[in-house]
Amino acid sequence: MLTRNLLVACAAAIAAAPLPAQSLTGAGATFPNPIYAKWFDAYHKQTGVQINYQSIGSGGGIRQFTEGTVDFGASDGPMNQSQIAAVNGNVVHIPTVLGAVVVTYNLPSLGDTRLKFDGTTLVEIFMGRITKWNDRRIAALNPGVNLPDLDLIVVHRSDGSGTTYVFTDYLNKFSREWKDKVGYATSVNWPVGLGGKGNEGVTQQVKQVEGALGYVELIYALSNHLPYGSIKNSAGSFVEPSLESVTAAAAGANMKADTDFRVSITNAAGAAAYPIASFTWLLVHTDTKDPAKAKLMKDFLTWMIGPEGQKMASGLQYAPLPTEVVRLIEARLPKLKAGGKPIALNR
Repeated sequence: MLTRNLLVACAAAIAAAPLPAQSLTGAGATFPNPIYAKWFDAYHKQTGVQINYQSIGSGGGIRQFTEGTVDFGASDGPMNQSQIAAVNGNVVHIPTVLGAVVVTYNLPSLGDTRLKFDGTTLVEIFMGRITKWNDRRIAALNPGVNLPDLDLIVVHRSDGSGTTYVFTDYLNKFSREWKDKVGYATSVNWPVGLGGKGNEGVTQQVKQVEGALGYVELIYALSNHLPYGSIKNSAGSFVEPSLESVTAAAAGANMKADTDFRVSITNAAGAAAYPIASFTWLLVHTDTKDPAKAKLMKDFLTWMIGPEGQKMASGLQYAPLPTEVVRLIEARLPKLKAGGKPIALNR
């Protein structure tokens, strides 16, 4: 009888014991949302692990990560020192892919003509000093193009956004006035323009308003059949966004063995480099309270930076991580902890 009662008690205890975590929640950047959706779906099919991600913008991702309402955040603009201090330094920025921010516009009269822009002219546009498409400064960059006498309507992000961080980081390198009055961050006080929430919102604003110009991640312009410009780089070449030109922008990134991966590659050196390019990051705890969640996170990151995860990037117009960056991440992952202890990987 005692044995039977003991067995019943043990069975009840096992039934009542919490099951190991089989899901993760994240929130943040819209810039990489297409590749994240593809990754999370593929990973779920392979492992059964559900990764629920809210594409709410980098600012929201940093906020939710800081408040502890998600297991990981995502951002195209790295956390600053005060934000890192708010989580007591318990964060590491893990690069996922590289992407391009493009200047997209709605000018049906130009057909397939690709306009050219440079940093100085884009500053003038977003400061509100260029208000017509046939302005002499745009015309000078585009000789022979019949620019329309049409109002130029600026569209920008209305939410906290890593795409904004990348774009304003680029503009910040061309104007002291921009640096002093607007600066670069996930959210800035725009001098002019209409706001759109997310890359999706900016894309729709540009698509619906003839004469509009905005900035979005490349895949959003492509999937909505919107034209986008070539941008003059630091070597004086006008470069189109592509896997090759984004990879070229990353080639000059100098990351040491102890890097925290927070590096800017806008206006990078090199004749082939696209100048409005960036890494995008997952915000991950260096020491997670829940061992099961920590293991799920580490296992996913290992898969993500591996060949299977990275090969999915190019189909959505993201550049995969350079080999040297993958090696740095591989060296960092074993240092992640759960409750102060190392996390074992599945084999």
